[in-house]
Amino acid sequence: MQPAEAGYFELEATQVPPGTTYFYQLDEEDKDLPDPASQYQPEGVHGPSQVVDHAGYPWQDVAWRGRPFRDMVLYELHVGTFTPEGTFAAIIPRLDDLVATGINAIELMPVSQVSGSRNWGYDGVYPYSVQHSYGTPEDLKCLVDACHQRGIAVFLDLVYNHMGPEGSYIGAYGPYFTKQYCTPWGDALNFDGAWSDGVREFFANNAAFWATQYHLDGLRLDAIHTVYDTGAVHFWEYTHDTLKRVREQTGRAFYLIAESDLNSPRVIQSPEIGGYGFEAQWLDDFHHALYVLLNERGRRRYEDFGSVEHLAKAIKEGYVHSGDYVKFRKKKFGRSSAGIAGDHFVVFTHNHDQVGNHPRGQRWAGVMDFERLKLGAAVMLLSPYVPMLFMGEEYGEDNPFYYFVSHSDPALVEAVRKGRKEEFAGFNSDFETPDSQGEETFQSSKLDWEKRKRGKHAVLLKWYQTLIRLRREEEVLQNFDKNAVDVRTEQEKVLVIRRRSGQRTLVCFCNFADEEMVVSLPNGAEGMEKVLDSGESGWREPGQPNGPSRAGVTGDRLTLAPVSVVVYRAD
Repeated sequence: MQPAEAGYFELEATQVPPGTTYFYQLDEEDKDLPDPASQYQPEGVHGPSQVVDHAGYPWQDVAWRGRPFRDMVLYELHVGTFTPEGTFAAIIPRLDDLVATGINAIELMPVSQVSGSRNWGYDGVYPYSVQHSYGTPEDLKCLVDACHQRGIAVFLDLVYNHMGPEGSYIGAYGPYFTKQYCTPWGDALNFDGAWSDGVREFFANNAAFWATQYHLDGLRLDAIHTVYDTGAVHFWEYTHDTLKRVREQTGRAFYLIAESDLNSPRVIQSPEIGGYGFEAQWLDDFHHALYVLLNERGRRRYEDFGSVEHLAKAIKEGYVHSGDYVKFRKKKFGRSSAGIAGDHFVVFTHNHDQVGNHPRGQRWAGVMDFERLKLGAAVMLLSPYVPMLFMGEEYGEDNPFYYFVSHSDPALVEAVRKGRKEEFAGFNSDFETPDSQGEETFQSSKLDWEKRKRGKHAVLLKWYQTLIRLRREEEVLQNFDKNAVDVRTEQEKVLVIRRRSGQRTLVCFCNFADEEMVVSLPNGAEGMEKVLDSGESGWREPGQPNGPSRAGVTGDRLTLAPVSVVVYRAD
């Protein structure tokens, strides 16, 4: 390879057919290194890179132009545990089930190559590649194609805040890392230091690569607050501009979703006014406020949440912590997001972090009763935000979702085991957290698809389907203007959410108490029509006593069943 400008070396090779494997050798060292921009590692992170022909795939989605972000019902899934086979191809036969549920967008947890055959994906070291144990690049394209033919958008979770550690050879190729900053996972990537131009291009072009070569509809970026850049043009703004050109060239929508721990509106504001340019961000405050109301033991984990007023603020404004003192952080934290339209936030009752980072890997179905599952789903799906489900949530999957790895470095394996043990030391539990390296830990985290067809699981699935259909059919629920949302609390355990659009009003009464509650009806509620009532017999857990009574109106008062939600429509 011959020296070129800006520190690069070049060589144009001919007659290199697709499927050819290759290594690099640097500085005359007799050591074979994979390509940091490898698009496939058929033998894993330490093996050779393979040439991929992206031009040869016969795409069938020419007419696909995406869908408006505000119309999406997202569904986060892990390829390895979504099906027994754990492959891209095995997802395709399940897509019709998702469509029948009302899902129209899937978000794949990271698929970039990691060490071993099982991993959450956040240890990726080849951001342009696909995990060999999931399938080939063509297999992923077939999945995206199949999704688009069914009207399903596809998002991918990417990690730009760290690499590896196992199999990370990129540091040998240039100053990709900096010691100026430190992340929870080690040295930060070099987005603003000397020779950082190449690093910025490597990752910004990676985002464009997934949009063009795999026809994805968007990306979810992991922990964007640990991407450090003090330059005049922040890396996220640089990436936003790169993708703007891609959208213009392809004529298709492409969205960026942020995971951010900043509680700062800057994340979802336009670069023209000093923002990062993300379409939306995950709203953790919503999850924490809702979880603690439904599960009192959650206060141990989320000590700054616990009142119905916290959830009311999350629904009306977005961030719960917007400049007040937060005990967990030991400082004043956040800034108000009031006035920012709801379709700039993604809300959820589950995600991989909230489940997988619990000592028992427990989903809500493992810690809450049936009525609480229904109430939580209703608050999320009837909120003025874009909802996201975590795989299996729609039918109340109660298998755990653990953290799992399959590293080959013994020292790294022990470090992971030690780290997980220390992380959960404060939970005061006699439960022994499963070994992250163990095959059985991975296998026990897989979905059981047969559950959705029977008993309480089938009832819960129908509940989700009904809520999603209501969300699509009701004009009021398609209005993301927070000025059209009124929220009030009553008697410490009741939340009344009133949403408006034109002359139509939808009122959701949510009772978080274990007893009947009587609340006053809002002004103008005469002649209300009941739309949905979780206390009615059709929504009860099979085999259980009659339990909670249905909601009833007497004059200007409404009696709510324990742990229930009832929705009324009025003009």
